[in-house]
Amino acid sequence: MTSPTLYRATILHTPTNPFTDADALHAHDDGGLLVDGGVIRAAGPYADLRAAHPDVPVTDLRGGLLLPGFIDTHVHYPQVRVIGGLGLPLLDWLDQCALPEEARMADVAYARGVARDFVGGLLEAGTTTALVFGSHIAGAVDVFFEEATRRGLRAVSGLVVSDRLLRDELHTTPERAYAEGRALTLRWHGVGRNLYAVTPRFSLSASEGILEACAALMREFPDVRFTSHINENGREIEVVRDLFPGARDYLDTYEKAGLVGRRSVLAHNVWPSDRELGVMATHHCTAAHCPCSNSALGSGFFPLRRHLDAGVPVSLGSDVGGGTGFSLLKEGLQAHFMQNLMPDGVPLTPTHLLYLATLAGARALDLDGQTGSFEVGKAFDAVHLSPAPGTPLDAVFRHASSPERALAAAFATGTPADVAGVWIGGEHVHARSEVQAV
Repeated sequence: MTSPTLYRATILHTPTNPFTDADALHAHDDGGLLVDGGVIRAAGPYADLRAAHPDVPVTDLRGGLLLPGFIDTHVHYPQVRVIGGLGLPLLDWLDQCALPEEARMADVAYARGVARDFVGGLLEAGTTTALVFGSHIAGAVDVFFEEATRRGLRAVSGLVVSDRLLRDELHTTPERAYAEGRALTLRWHGVGRNLYAVTPRFSLSASEGILEACAALMREFPDVRFTSHINENGREIEVVRDLFPGARDYLDTYEKAGLVGRRSVLAHNVWPSDRELGVMATHHCTAAHCPCSNSALGSGFFPLRRHLDAGVPVSLGSDVGGGTGFSLLKEGLQAHFMQNLMPDGVPLTPTHLLYLATLAGARALDLDGQTGSFEVGKAFDAVHLSPAPGTPLDAVFRHASSPERALAAAFATGTPADVAGVWIGGEHVHARSEVQAV
């Protein structure tokens, strides 16, 4: 266990939901967090904490912003090396870019390299917890959890299962999906910082038998998570309708299998019906909003106002590799842009964006008792934004009139290059190299 440390910084977090609480942002220009054993033991003005703990070593992080670690609620591990397939709609992009790469994960040595690239990319972007679409290959899922454990990431992931309309080597059977998923759950769920997520790719590629195998796993292990895709693309929705003629809508394919619940996260939901939103709200099922991917693949504008009005929880996802990178700062900025362009968009403030990138994700994963904000008793999961001297963001940080103004600039211009340090459970898991290219 780590020894007590007092962190001094400009600290911002959202212990409540700014969509319902106007005072959700807590900002301390000269704040302090006392961390012991990886857990926040006290928080408040630095001067007060220093007076109460005069002998505790201080880590001085002034000159930047200290934020809760970012929480990515939709990202694909096998796709890190195919980022940038622009100009294609979803199903064409899958066929030409994503699925050939995912088939390569059968080579465990190749999968191990992808896992290093993937986990490293998340940490360098300040992501401390991620709901990860794993691989169709059980051995590659093991490799991912091994790398996540080695680097300290809070990983929620699982075997992706499908039995139709993909490449043959990515197909499985309901029996094998259940057996391999069960073995992976027993091996990884609740071990260290890892949690298992039951993961049918989407109803387009998952028959009723596959969905029932997923439901059987969730009945056997009721504390695992569930994730899949929904209502991302018009053509996708049409195919699902044809494949499930008895279903009322896309969500009904999951609902009938008993897969919609408090720990369910459904990615995209760009084109939901009112009935679907009502059911998601009733079950407290989260929609993972992936704004860069929605733009890159031309999927459409996310109806945030309809989700909020219906009471559906919303979080952020990067959707690498349909998305354009791991940074939730960029996802927040793109969400802001897209809502501004919609006739019925929701004006998103920096406070909203911070919430979506942190506590909203923790709530989606039922981890808000452990992470997502800097409340006493939670793990010290944190990202230190400190831009290099001479950069535009550094200029704003040095002259910002308030922490809130600096937060706005962080979302407007921040990149992984501005992430100076990342902590998970008090462990310093990433530090930016100060070596500059010449």
